[in-house]
Amino acid sequence: MNPFFTFLSAAYIFFIFYLADSSVVSKIGEFNFYSLLHIPLYGILMILLLLAFASKPETSRKSRYSGAAWLAIAVGVLDEYYQSFIPSREGSIGDVLLDILGVLLVRILARRIPPLLWMDAFKKLKK
Repeated sequence: MNPFFTFLSAAYIFFIFYLADSSVVSKIGEFNFYSLLHIPLYGILMILLLLAFASKPETSRKSRYSGAAWLAIAVGVLDEYYQSFIPSREGSIGDVLLDILGVLLVRILARRIPPLLWMDAFKKLKK
């Protein structure tokens, strides 16, 4: 696994849970009709996880994509479960479905443009 993207993925997951209990979310909620920000939030998580798993050529592409998708979906489910214990928040099946939609959209994109090509683009940016 790529240590840089693994760290970014872990930090991103931490902030998803950390921000679930912050006042920032309630302010964003005023502009987030139908919780649609879940789609890009978990799409970005899926991108980070795919980039973290992309450097494991010894495993098949299908297993890397599935592993990243299931991990992102698990984070979404756990986040909604965690929110059900926060007094000012509530867990929602609809939000989990939006999380899954974000993950699936990125998975479809990744089939068209493999994450290894994304990493090549990042390497070019470093130069």
